[in-house]
Amino acid sequence: MSQKNETVVLVLSLLITIGLASAGIWWLTSGRGINVGGLSPQNQTISKSPTENSPQSEQQIQQRLSGGKKLLIPEQATTTKQAAIQAIASGNYNAAISDLQASLKTNRNDPEALIYLNNARIGDRKSYTIAAAVPIGADINAALEILRGVAQAQNEINQSGGISGTPLKVLIANDDNNPEIASQIASALTNNSEILGVIGHFSSDTTLAASKIYQQNQLVAISPTSTSVQLSGVGSNIFRTVPSDRFAANALSRYMLAKLQKQKVAVFFNSASGYSKSLKSEFTTALYGDGGQVVSEFDFAKGNFNAAESVTNAIAQGAEVIMLASNSATLDQALQVVQVNAKRLPLLAGDDAYTAKTLQIGGAAAADMVLAVPWHILADPQSNFPQTSKQLWNGEVSWRTALAYDAATALIVGLGRNPTRTGIQQALSASDFSAKGASGQIRFLPSGDRNRAVQLVIVKPGNRTSYGYEFVPISAF
Repeated sequence: MSQKNETVVLVLSLLITIGLASAGIWWLTSGRGINVGGLSPQNQTISKSPTENSPQSEQQIQQRLSGGKKLLIPEQATTTKQAAIQAIASGNYNAAISDLQASLKTNRNDPEALIYLNNARIGDRKSYTIAAAVPIGADINAALEILRGVAQAQNEINQSGGISGTPLKVLIANDDNNPEIASQIASALTNNSEILGVIGHFSSDTTLAASKIYQQNQLVAISPTSTSVQLSGVGSNIFRTVPSDRFAANALSRYMLAKLQKQKVAVFFNSASGYSKSLKSEFTTALYGDGGQVVSEFDFAKGNFNAAESVTNAIAQGAEVIMLASNSATLDQALQVVQVNAKRLPLLAGDDAYTAKTLQIGGAAAADMVLAVPWHILADPQSNFPQTSKQLWNGEVSWRTALAYDAATALIVGLGRNPTRTGIQQALSASDFSAKGASGQIRFLPSGDRNRAVQLVIVKPGNRTSYGYEFVPISAF
């Protein structure tokens, strides 16, 4: 094909991608979202931009915290849920219980309602309290996914009689995925003596910002979603149930060299994202260590980034594989690369591309793309979590839900050993610590990292989704 014709094809592909992306946005905002193989839970709303008004006053921060007296997720809130909030605020727990039960019959997969229901059932009785810090104002989908895991763990332990007879309360905190607000949230939580542990935060940047506060005040925080290697060993109170980028990078490097039998790769990343830079750096290090080579890098953050030109340049520089280290803010650019690549080069990607949008927008162009992900709902046939979560939430759940469930489970086991801030830290750090989670045994390395390998998945045609493609687990190679 001549260079002129190739350029025309690439430009047309880019225009098609933009059109599909627009259709995807319409699809999400029209309320037609469905569950896709444990990727995107139902009844979700489009993400909003993070708040820019920071730092915030103490009163504003308090408005971001709720155990049931404030509604933090007003989208699609039923009238009975709104009534329950007022009932809890006035101390009428019986009315709140009745209203929240009615609300959950209408909307079964509302984790905020289930958390407040369990809190209302406890009322003013003695309890242990943990907090869940989530990005409600910036990424409502991710916030709901994380809260589902926390809510399920709370619901199960309380239904079984609590932690040695003491029930578990959960306080929800909205940090808008903003590092400065996350730090203020962390200060508010550490100053509240009732909070014995924290699940969060969402992105690596917000977790890193908040971790300084938690470490200074000796409050355990477990992130279910932050993968940056910068978190490794950041403090004795900082843990995570998601494997670090080092695990994902090593797995992708081995797959490229051993399975694909390719040596040279072009890496696409976002220099404005701590996660993206971490994955790129770890992948580059692993690849060179294994004998491969990065022949070119392309930064999504550059104002003149052009997917078609970048792919053409990558091929001209000898790239045999494309590695996509995008983050959520640059997933659309990554999918443009998928489209204009048109399967000319094999594709690798991190967990950010593990979404229904990749299947919907990527389509046939994404077929055979391999991703390193923390968890896949079909990867462990022996686990009963996929079934129990499906019964509770009326659909399959995402990896964020599974690993948030694991984070809550780890805190619950820690509370069972010693229900104090120091006691939980000592329990999680002990060499004999182990808890059974959604994704297998939960154990932590001295660095606070999860001692668990990642799962590789590949995009294949299938009928588990409405897009004609699905993610399929890859067995050992």
